Amino acid sequence: MAEMTENRTDNRVIVTMDHTQLELLEGDITELDVDAIVNAANEHLQLGTGVAGAIRRKGGPSIQIECDRIGGTPVGTAVMTGAGSLKARRVIHAVGPRMGEGDEDKKLAAAVRSALALADRRGLKSIALPAISTGNFGFPLDRAARIMLTEIHRFLQGGTKLERVVLALHGEEAFSTFKRELRRGFR
Repeated sequence: MAEMTENRTDNRVIVTMDHTQLELLEGDITELDVDAIVNAANEHLQLGTGVAGAIRRKGGPSIQIECDRIGGTPVGTAVMTGAGSLKARRVIHAVGPRMGEGDEDKKLAAAVRSALALADRRGLKSIALPAISTGNFGFPLDRAARIMLTEIHRFLQGGTKLERVVLALHGEEAFSTFKRELRRGFR
């Protein structure tokens, strides 16, 4: 297991694993200055509500135009676009599962891996992810936290160019849930 050190403030936990910093942050993903932010996307890449709506509002129409050109991507996969007027330079659109469609845990794990792998392949150094599928898609927050943290940990163990991975969590409940799961360790 990687050596971990922790640095905590009220709404931020930083854990260093090997050469990569994993950060839990209660805050607005659209305000982060990272190479890429992850959009919790739908298969049609339509930027509607939740994280996607905030990205559309703050990033401008160019992101949706690029998504329309791509057309769509299946559950468990990810594609990349520009970031319009966001602080981030790219948006990675990762499609997580809707609760009730079956095999949700594996599909969420695949979406997280796809986003991280796409960032790594493109040589990005920093990425921020939201709690994928926990909003309109109805995925239970505690299960999402466990799956996402486990997949991030596995990915970072495989050797990566990523230097910083941020989980940008909306609200105290999400932040507390992910912090609790991080304390429990990776499985």
